[in-house]
Amino acid sequence: MKIGELARRAGVTIKAVRYYESLGLITPRRLANGYRDYDEDDVRMVREIRALGSLGIPVERTRPFLECLASGQQHADDCPASLAGYREAIDELTERIEAMTSRRATLIRHLRQAAYRSSSNGSQAPDDGEHIMSDFHRLPADLPVPEDDGAADHLPGLKAPDLELADTTGEMVRIDALGSGRTIVYIYPLTGRPDADLPDGWDAIPGARGCTTEACDFRDHHQELLAAGARGVFGLSSQDTAYQREVVERLRLPFPMLSDPRLNLAAALGLPTFDVDGMTLFKRLTLVIRDGVIEHVFYPIFPPNEHAQQVLAWLRDNPVA
Repeated sequence: MKIGELARRAGVTIKAVRYYESLGLITPRRLANGYRDYDEDDVRMVREIRALGSLGIPVERTRPFLECLASGQQHADDCPASLAGYREAIDELTERIEAMTSRRATLIRHLRQAAYRSSSNGSQAPDDGEHIMSDFHRLPADLPVPEDDGAADHLPGLKAPDLELADTTGEMVRIDALGSGRTIVYIYPLTGRPDADLPDGWDAIPGARGCTTEACDFRDHHQELLAAGARGVFGLSSQDTAYQREVVERLRLPFPMLSDPRLNLAAALGLPTFDVDGMTLFKRLTLVIRDGVIEHVFYPIFPPNEHAQQVLAWLRDNPVA
């Protein structure tokens, strides 16, 4: 067969076939007129070169495999030299993986150091007209205001569910056993982190942006909330405990966060949620739980950076008799 047919049947280019010949990996016979004539063995050899290449073995190192086939073996890796070729390729790949893993770890470390350094010292990139997503302590001026869709109207008067959630201190907290008096549980979708991007279009979702500012407002007014009659304060979202613990430490929150990754509280109480980037997240709302019963609900909440003050005003206007 001619070189074009060989290339077509083996799934390679004519240029590739000529390169294999130049390396002596295939040796077609010559016809009387000088033209090359390829046979089925050549097709098999070229296909083997192509298959090995897909495994990352370069053409120049396929000779032991081809010689194994040429010796009459059924498979190109039936010979000791072929196995040695596999080991060599594996060793090289292992070295590359280790080097890339080390480089990745270094990049992650630099990212975290830079992101958290900027977060802690308040520096930020110049304002080019777009909202700076890494500046979680500042709310954009044009955030959409969430509307009351009635999704929380059924909550006042409901008993707190028999549900146990982990908090950031390592304790398990029973929602139906928070103790006598009022406990504030503010529920939010997702706290941003300096080294990670928020979901695409986050600012355009009514009520999504502002979890950091809300947490800081509860932090800054924590003692006033307790003085106004709150027995305690909890933040709650669907992020896991490790994620929540980082937020508590970075923002220096004086209260624990609860984790509900399976949104069990949403299922138990019919709380409103929304979907973004393949995640289902809580909509922002706050429960005032008194003696095991939901006494009051704040929903929708806006602006989030003033919400603790809204709760404080309600506590002062509605003292426990």
